[in-house]
Amino acid sequence: MAGLLSRYFAFAARNTNLATEVRAGVTTFMVMAYIIFVNPVILGFTGVPGLQGKGLPFAATLTVTCLTAGLLSIAMGLASNYPLALAAGMGLNAVVAFELVAGRGLSWPQAMTVVLLEGLVITLLVLTRFREAVMDAVPIGLKRAISVGIGLFIAFIGFFTAGFVVKPASGPLPVGLGTLKGLPIVVFLIGFFLTAWLMARRTRGALLLGILGTTVIAIVLNEAFAGGQAFPTPGAARLPQAIVQAPDFSTFGRVDFGFVAKLGALTAVLVTFSIMLSDFFDTMGTIIGVGGRGGFLDAQGRLPRADRVLLVDSLGALFGGYANSSSNTTYIESAAGVADGARTGLASVVVGVLFLAAMFFSPLASVIPAQATAPALIIVGFFMMAIVRDISWDDYEEAIPAFMTMLAMPFTWSITSGIGAGFVSYTAIKVLRGKGHQLHLMVYLASAAFVLYFCLPLIEGAAR
Repeated sequence: MAGLLSRYFAFAARNTNLATEVRAGVTTFMVMAYIIFVNPVILGFTGVPGLQGKGLPFAATLTVTCLTAGLLSIAMGLASNYPLALAAGMGLNAVVAFELVAGRGLSWPQAMTVVLLEGLVITLLVLTRFREAVMDAVPIGLKRAISVGIGLFIAFIGFFTAGFVVKPASGPLPVGLGTLKGLPIVVFLIGFFLTAWLMARRTRGALLLGILGTTVIAIVLNEAFAGGQAFPTPGAARLPQAIVQAPDFSTFGRVDFGFVAKLGALTAVLVTFSIMLSDFFDTMGTIIGVGGRGGFLDAQGRLPRADRVLLVDSLGALFGGYANSSSNTTYIESAAGVADGARTGLASVVVGVLFLAAMFFSPLASVIPAQATAPALIIVGFFMMAIVRDISWDDYEEAIPAFMTMLAMPFTWSITSGIGAGFVSYTAIKVLRGKGHQLHLMVYLASAAFVLYFCLPLIEGAAR
């Protein structure tokens, strides 16, 4: 079996081995495992005043979240042989819950059918090779900036989920330093220094060891000093009361195209386009960022066999909508596994198998607190910053759009917005400098799409 896996995933050509790929796959899963519980919390409106009881049921959403992530991650590993894992997209799930359902009054089947439809459109764009053509047309400077921006974004996610950076409840500041009080922040600080120490010692599997070690410390401290009540996420940093839990498939396959009549044709098209564009460019940024970190890109910053990656990713949106788990997309947290040595699709297969197992062993997965995975995200962000040295900072036509891309991602909490800021500023500067003829047609098309994307609130408001 080991020999078969080695040949299928080309271990020798990628300078890796079975143990490294399995370990790195576990690392990626551990960093992504939060989605198993966060997705049901968001789609279920858990703890949201006025919306209690109006969301999707927790158990059923947890099941389909694990099911779609598991099957799609395995498909990505087998089809592309890249260590890219998929799961329900953060941000997109909030759009579905709070904009489509809470804001526009769609039923859950109608909202998920919007996701299914945008997934179908993206799949058609992949099959016509349009999506790959856009990705290949991105200037190399912007590709490098996307990698750096995603690194900053990942690190910001880590700081925010740990509670080290917070949104102040009052005052003029948009973000601020957390209070640094309470057991969760203590666990985060211990975990960060533990992980950083392991990395500095060049310990193999440092990220995974850091997550596991921090989780054990969190459980001990939580039980000893807080009676198991220090962490808000259900089951986090607590000894599980059960090991096995039966999956619930009651929401799977519920589709309703009545959203067109509910919203009106124009609004339905604009809403679908907005979600599609976010899906389209989020994945592009992730592929470039993770591909650059793993050394998978060629000299022009292109990913070989990108069509396979994009096809599985587009099917993730379609399948996620059909399963009622929200759009599934390639995860930037895949970079954690790459940083831990993943170089082949076997790591993605390991992630997928663990997600499928989590359908039955969800109480065990719930033990890992966000404060245990946050240090790994910050360290991954540190790794992805390294490519900033390859950006030509003396060439302002390249450097200013790169700078816009890097900062807009964490500041807007959106990969898509960051890429859009880079595209639009790059195109505008080139045209104003009289060099518009140097731009690829796809760059113009992408820039025009982003202008429309940024103007969607104005267009929709005028249409009302």
